[in-house]
Amino acid sequence: METLSTDFRKHSRSENLWLVALRRLFRQRSGVAGMILLGFLTLLAIFAPIIAPYDPIQVLIGVESIERRADPCIHLLGCPEDQPQHLMGIDGNVRDEFSRIIHGTRISLRIGFLTIGAAIIVGTILGATAGYVGGWVSDVIMRVLDVVLAFPFLLLAIAIVAVLGPGLTNAMMAIAIINIPAFARVIRSSVLSVKEEEYVSAARSIGASPLRILFLHVLPNAISPMIVQGTLGIGTAILETAALSFIGMGAQPPQPEWGSMLASERNQVFSAPHLVFFPGLAIMITVLGFNLLGDGLRDALDPRLRL
Repeated sequence: METLSTDFRKHSRSENLWLVALRRLFRQRSGVAGMILLGFLTLLAIFAPIIAPYDPIQVLIGVESIERRADPCIHLLGCPEDQPQHLMGIDGNVRDEFSRIIHGTRISLRIGFLTIGAAIIVGTILGATAGYVGGWVSDVIMRVLDVVLAFPFLLLAIAIVAVLGPGLTNAMMAIAIINIPAFARVIRSSVLSVKEEEYVSAARSIGASPLRILFLHVLPNAISPMIVQGTLGIGTAILETAALSFIGMGAQPPQPEWGSMLASERNQVFSAPHLVFFPGLAIMITVLGFNLLGDGLRDALDPRLRL
């Protein structure tokens, strides 16, 4: 009965701390700006089939009388009404650029959340095990992860994709693998600090199993740095996957992925700059949104800062 009462008080206190952190987040300008940007992108991804006027892979030859790489046509800005409206122009394969950008939001958000989600799960298991168990287990796990960290991230990702074969799924797997060591090191350092707290010693003294202590007492109190690292990592993962797609090892045509869209029109910077500008702008806004939210979360979850 006493153990249940202690767990309830601890759970309530943990909930209160998260509510305080949430209120602190809404006082952070960078965090609020990041949430607004990401909320907007999320809405675009959810309602992409409604917002996009065309199928992202539809070739408009024979559907409309329009030229390859045509400039944007916006009726409100003076484009003739007898011409079909294309807000971001037409790409080199006679497809609507705006529709491809909108559907690319879905792909990029999925890339970020799935790759970093997988890296967090594996990294948390490895880091928590290394931090809590210690000894030779910690040495083996961390030395293997140090070997992965010894390679430049992008070069290691290219090597992994070269072995697995080009494609968006394989690129996502490569990005997840190269991000595992960073999350494992973060959670290990947190676990090493938290497992020395008095409430962990108290749980151990009443006979709680190591797994119960780790998952119910240690990890919930060591997860804050992982949340910040994960939020920042999503933007990085989107950027890294776009880089792999740019060199032809990620998303393959005709997938509307921003990196591959940049690659296909990279030689048209001066003749059709809109085809390079809009995908690049979309990547920048997405990465900026996650970075701003990550900065806000870092300040909100830092108990040393008082707002």
